[in-house]
Amino acid sequence: MSDVIGALRVLSPVPGTALPLSSVPDPVFSQAMVGPGVAIHPEPGQEGGQEGRQEAVAPIAGTLVKLHPHAFVVLSRDQGRGVLVHLGIDTVQLAGEGFTLLAAEGDAVEAGTPVVRWSPGSVAAQGKPSVVPVIALDARPGDLGDVASGGVGLGDLLFTWG
Repeated sequence: MSDVIGALRVLSPVPGTALPLSSVPDPVFSQAMVGPGVAIHPEPGQEGGQEGRQEAVAPIAGTLVKLHPHAFVVLSRDQGRGVLVHLGIDTVQLAGEGFTLLAAEGDAVEAGTPVVRWSPGSVAAQGKPSVVPVIALDARPGDLGDVASGGVGLGDLLFTWG
């Protein structure tokens, strides 16, 4: 699908290891109930920043239509497609603890714009998986191409959509 004209390029919002969604310990993600995508497992030593904190960045250019401390959705400008980034599993239970918002709902963002600062190590220390599902909302599994696997850096191509 990489040669499809107009395919949306979805970039990695965090560094780590790209894994299939089926490896995520949550059926909503592992069974692709909200859409297909890729999971990123932050690796030890790649957590970056002070106290192991790193920035999760926008995976596409668009508008930040939903923003919670543990998750955000960017709606693309040109194709109106939404990409969900969920920082850890069951992290809503942390009530924002350990997450710092760096943007506001409604903001226009470019791919790579910092959205949330968080610590995958702190999430794991509180008994929550630190895996980061990146989901193409309302897409079909066959809509994705160039799906990454293995090590990905911040801003590397994660998958194409379209």
